[in-house]
Amino acid sequence: MSKVISRDGTPIAYARTGTGEPLILVGGAFSTGTAEGPLAGLLAPAFDVVTYDRRGRGASGDTAPYAVAREVEDLAALVDEVGGSACLYGMSSGGALVLRAAAAGLRVPRLAVYEPPFTVGEDTRAEKTAYTRRLNEALDDGRRGEAVELFLSVVGMPAEFVAQMRRAPVWRSFESLAPTLAYDDALMGDGTVPCDRLARITRPVLVVDGGASPPLMRDAARRTAEALPDGRRHTLPRQTHDVDPRALAPVLAEFFAAV
Repeated sequence: MSKVISRDGTPIAYARTGTGEPLILVGGAFSTGTAEGPLAGLLAPAFDVVTYDRRGRGASGDTAPYAVAREVEDLAALVDEVGGSACLYGMSSGGALVLRAAAAGLRVPRLAVYEPPFTVGEDTRAEKTAYTRRLNEALDDGRRGEAVELFLSVVGMPAEFVAQMRRAPVWRSFESLAPTLAYDDALMGDGTVPCDRLARITRPVLVVDGGASPPLMRDAARRTAEALPDGRRHTLPRQTHDVDPRALAPVLAEFFAAV
């Protein structure tokens, strides 16, 4: 992987494949740049696709204290690296990051997100506050396994599945990435759809959701698209939050081809 230096001196590792307009893929919780590899391969025939390890993950560095603005600067460094302008695609909490980057003024002709995990009910703010407190307490105490369990329970994974995962080899990877759960949590703010911020994004934005995803996720996608001045929503039949890249790639390719 190549590396670019972000504004605060943090090295950000990235890989590049394909030819065409630059397109940066941004992963969500527990993911490194390799997670977007299958999607990148499908888009590479038409785009210059960049995947990268967000700070604190994989081959990228990290600099304390964390701030959401630093992750936006990481994206800005990548955009500069590929020529000063690039389309963005963000998965889950990565979608929240690309929306923040666009609102901050990065040169982004078009952007797309898949199910950014916002909520639509004001009554969820208290739950989000409690989750943030418990997550940070666990991480501050070095209880990474507990932080992972907390996150998995919040996203709806049954306790018996979490117990099985604890015995699987992947659990060690989850614990190594546990501190970045706090980064994703900070990206989400109070958890609700950030309508004021989204109103500042004037570029075309495609909001994609899965037809088999829970109603709360689909409602959040709808509300996100509605809050954007040029938001478009697309639902992929039979897909869930664990979207198949083969179903997603043609939709993204058609949307970004208009640049």
